[in-house]
Amino acid sequence: MSKAFKKRAIMPDPVYNDIMVAKFTNQLMSMGKKTVAQRIVYDCFDIVKEKTKQEPLDVFRLAIQNVSPALEVKPKRVGGATYQVPMEVKGNRRLSLAMKWIITVSRAKKGKAMREKLAEELIEASENKGASVRKRETAHKMAEANRAFAHFAW
Repeated sequence: MSKAFKKRAIMPDPVYNDIMVAKFTNQLMSMGKKTVAQRIVYDCFDIVKEKTKQEPLDVFRLAIQNVSPALEVKPKRVGGATYQVPMEVKGNRRLSLAMKWIITVSRAKKGKAMREKLAEELIEASENKGASVRKRETAHKMAEANRAFAHFAW
């Protein structure tokens, strides 16, 4: 018998003492370079504060909230055919998808430092604009279009 999976507790980040910022930093981190990721996030927050004249943590939270999807489609195989079945997104996955989308959209932009691209995307997402918000809209449209298959969600 295998042991049940135990979820690891994430320590809050040192500057803002916030678990969401720590998770965001972990998702941004590549090849185990946490200090680099932290520097990018904190510099990005400084830029956000400078541009919006608001608390960067509030802008960050609002951006995550605006990008978080409520529905997504998952492929389900029924009798030889694969249907895209709309399903509700649970809390943790919702948060991690929102963070992932903001980071991927920021990385895709060209010509600026990552901290600037990230700050730009966070500000746009907090205003309900930007590519990451469009990504959420696309996910919702897909779920809406495939509503006929919702009865396969068991």
